[in-house]
Amino acid sequence: METIIPDKAYFRIGEVSKLLNVEPYVIRYWETEFKTIKPVRTRTSQRLYRKKDVQELLIIKQLLYSHRFTIDGAKKQLYKARNDNNSEKTSPDKEKLTRVKEELLQIRQMIS
Repeated sequence: METIIPDKAYFRIGEVSKLLNVEPYVIRYWETEFKTIKPVRTRTSQRLYRKKDVQELLIIKQLLYSHRFTIDGAKKQLYKARNDNNSEKTSPDKEKLTRVKEELLQIRQMIS
């Protein structure tokens, strides 16, 4: 079942709890275990979760409840997924830099 996240800047813990269909204490526990979840605190110390936090919590819930990972297993999966995404992003950049370097070396040879 696809969870639709409303288009809002911030969500209170009660809203996140309803979206995820878990109790607020579960979200607070995940917040202590998964360091990527960092809600903003108001002056009255209420947690305000950004949309990216809610998306991360949805992934965590899916890993823990659907795929039956342990907390440590879910952390490793998130880390692995993040590294895979980073390597995909840097590959085109690395290729561009290599091409620029080769062209600069050719220009250097022409000048010498």
